[in-house]
Amino acid sequence: MTIETLDLKSLPLIRKGKVRDIYEVNESTLLLVATDRISAFDFLLDNTVRDKGKILTLLTHHWIFNILPTYFPDLKHHIMSLGLPTGSSPTNEATCLIGRTMAVRKYTMFPFECIVRGYITGSAWAEYKQSGTVHGIKQPAALQHGQPFPSGPIYTPAIKVPYGGRDENIHPAKAREMVGDQWADQMENLALGLYRAAHDWALQRGIIIADTKFEFGHDEDTGEVILADEILTPDCSRFWPVQGYAVGQVPKSFDKQYLCDWLTENGLGAKAGIKVPDEIIAQTRSNYHEIFQRLTGQTLETALASL
Repeated sequence: MTIETLDLKSLPLIRKGKVRDIYEVNESTLLLVATDRISAFDFLLDNTVRDKGKILTLLTHHWIFNILPTYFPDLKHHIMSLGLPTGSSPTNEATCLIGRTMAVRKYTMFPFECIVRGYITGSAWAEYKQSGTVHGIKQPAALQHGQPFPSGPIYTPAIKVPYGGRDENIHPAKAREMVGDQWADQMENLALGLYRAAHDWALQRGIIIADTKFEFGHDEDTGEVILADEILTPDCSRFWPVQGYAVGQVPKSFDKQYLCDWLTENGLGAKAGIKVPDEIIAQTRSNYHEIFQRLTGQTLETALASL
C-alpha cells in the first residue's frame, strides 16, 4: 500500500511536512508518520515512492537501537516506540500505520540542521569551485569532486527555511552565535562522532556515507542534547557504493540524488508540481530498498514481519 495522505481521526494534526505528518498524542508525546511523498530541491513532486516511509522509519530505528549504542552507550534520543502508544489509535487506523510511525518525546528543537560532510560534493562542491570555501570555511587547493576532506569530516550547519526555499548554509561560528558555546560544542562533537561511527559501519557493508544531517533538541530539565528526527536515511544522506567509487568522477548514488540528477538534466530542478516518469521512480524505489538491505542485513518485508 502506498500512502500519500493520511488523515488520522484519533489524534490532532500539528504539522504536515513534506514527507512526515506530526500528530499530538499528549502534552509530552508526538506521533511522527512517514508517508511515501517525495520531494526534490525542497519541492514536493507529483509522485510517491512506495515503501519509502517505512524504509525511512525502520532504518532510523535500526541505527538508533541496533548500531549507534555500540559506539555511544549513553546516546539520548527522542524515540519511545515504533507505532502508536498503547490505546491511542482505533484498530481501523492501525494497519496503514505499521512500519511508518514513531512515538517520540517532545523536545525544544535547535534552529538549524547539523550537517557533517566527509566528502566534497553537492552544494559544498559548488561553493568550493567558486570561492575555495565550504560554508565559508577555507579548504585546501586542488580538491577534486568526491574527494574526502583531507583533515577529516567537517561540520557545516544549515538553517531550515519555509517550504519552497533552499536551506541556508552557514558558518559554524554563526550557529555558535545562535545557541551559545555550550550547546554548540555538544552538537558539533556529537554530530561528528555519529557520522564517523555510521561511516565506519556502512563502509564495512560496501557503502560510503558522503554526508548526512542530524537534528537535535534539548531537554530543558537535564540540559542534555537529544538526537531527533530521522537519521542516516536516503532522504537525509548521500550514500555511494564503494564499488566503482573514484575521486574526480560523479559517483553512483543509493539515495535521492538519482532523482535529483534526472530533474536537473531535464531542466526541472526547484519546481513544484513535477510528474516524474515511472521508470525513474521505480529506480529510486530500488535504490532505497537496496540501501535498506545493505545497512540492516534484511529485506524490508522481513523487518515488517517482525513488528
